[in-house]
Amino acid sequence: MALTASIFKADIEISDLRRHHYQPYQLTLARHPSETDERMMLRLLSFALFADPALQFTRGLSNDDEPDLWRHSLSGETELWIELGQPSEKRLRRARSKARHVVVVCYGGRRTAQWWQENQGKLSQQSWLSVIEIPEDESRALSALTQRSMQLQFTLDEDSVWVSSSSDSIAINPQWLHGEQRAQ
Repeated sequence: MALTASIFKADIEISDLRRHHYQPYQLTLARHPSETDERMMLRLLSFALFADPALQFTRGLSNDDEPDLWRHSLSGETELWIELGQPSEKRLRRARSKARHVVVVCYGGRRTAQWWQENQGKLSQQSWLSVIEIPEDESRALSALTQRSMQLQFTLDEDSVWVSSSSDSIAINPQWLHGEQRAQ
């Protein structure tokens, strides 16, 4: 019997001081059976980092031809393609052929450091690419906020993201390895 996705609801409030974007969102996240809470919560964090009414979650892990999140223009062109993890250079180039800007949100500690060391030479020359690393201890702390029904506040400033629930608050300090923080 095939396992089905678990459904999570997230009511989030975004206060993005960098972009002057202040808006509530009611989101539904489908967690693939092979996806961890940490990865799902990083998808939610990625949404907060680039929040926009047109930003959408995709089928993600269940479809190799889609990113984890994307944003389309009114004419249907893909403006923003967001990948989680450590994608291959080939996958990023394929993403670039479909989107104006590509963002990689890395996590996983040493795996990320090794991936960036192996790919930095080629990727750091690409103006269409932004690479963000989420420190391992912070991504694990974020996963501790996972609930089937979540109410979270995300406050973003130049250097950090504060994530608050009714019972806890954590700071996340994304490290921009490449590209502009205001990638649109």
